[in-house]
Amino acid sequence: MASEFGSFPIVLEAVRECLQDVFDVPGLTELMGDLEARRVRLVEVTTQEPSPFARSLLFGYVAQFLYEGDSPLAERRAAALSLDSHLLAELLGQAELRELLDPEVLTELERELQWLSEDRRIKDIEGVADLLRVLGPLTDAELAERGAEPSWAPELASSRRAIQVRIAGADHWAAIEDAGRLRDALGTALPVGVPEAFTEPVKDPLGDLLARFARTHGPFTAARAAERFGLGTAVTDGALQRLAASGRTVQGEFHPAGIGQEWCDATVLRRLRRRSLAALRQELEPVEPAALASFLPSGSTSAPTACGPSTGWPAPSNSSRERPSPHPPWRS
Repeated sequence: MASEFGSFPIVLEAVRECLQDVFDVPGLTELMGDLEARRVRLVEVTTQEPSPFARSLLFGYVAQFLYEGDSPLAERRAAALSLDSHLLAELLGQAELRELLDPEVLTELERELQWLSEDRRIKDIEGVADLLRVLGPLTDAELAERGAEPSWAPELASSRRAIQVRIAGADHWAAIEDAGRLRDALGTALPVGVPEAFTEPVKDPLGDLLARFARTHGPFTAARAAERFGLGTAVTDGALQRLAASGRTVQGEFHPAGIGQEWCDATVLRRLRRRSLAALRQELEPVEPAALASFLPSGSTSAPTACGPSTGWPAPSNSSRERPSPHPPWRS
């Protein structure tokens, strides 16, 4: 609230402290004036040792990498994932998240996006209609994998809510709202009787299909998307490049088991980063005292010792109870 008032005393004091005490702007202004008036010369020299100012910077740089291996791997991965994606891309040269993303988190998220988790299984015919709108065209086997009955898709087609089309050499069920996109983007032949309202041309039919494919999948290659729609890889890659220019997709190296450049929806990548970061931070959390107490005895490698009759403590050896000999054994 104080930042809204330029003459607020605390704000004025904070600005004065930064400009005069910390940065010494008046001294900098005086030095620049002396340089301009040639009262001070700027000379470049090479010294055997760094200056006091440069020494602190050099020590911080060396210490950062000298002790980098002392921190746990999960902690280093969490620190890298917490960076902004654009900053991370500048530091690494490109968005190489392959070594940072959690494989288990990626598998779980992909199942959720594809409606393969138990809590997202289809329970009725309306679920099939929603599934076709969200995921796009699906085969009979893919519908059955998500819990659909064999008769539900034909019932949607009989009520003019779905159509059966052939994509990439296989029969698919698609929402009737996708009729125009499938015809214009893939050259798919539409069945007879599709209302004209669903066949009107759209601005970017192929971009719409690929954007939905990216929203419902994890990291994928252009060849995989091209195979899904029966297109050439170059055509698919060009459409993905257009989506990347608008910020809808991101190109990089993401999948832990992948090779080469991949594509990913920007929103899916953010969710994947957040979940991977949460999983890494959970690994860094300290355990409960009870868990530590149960670990210490199990982690001990000392051999068991004989215990006393009632105390539970190690019994003293016979030699400790015997009285020492008054004469050492080597003396007669």
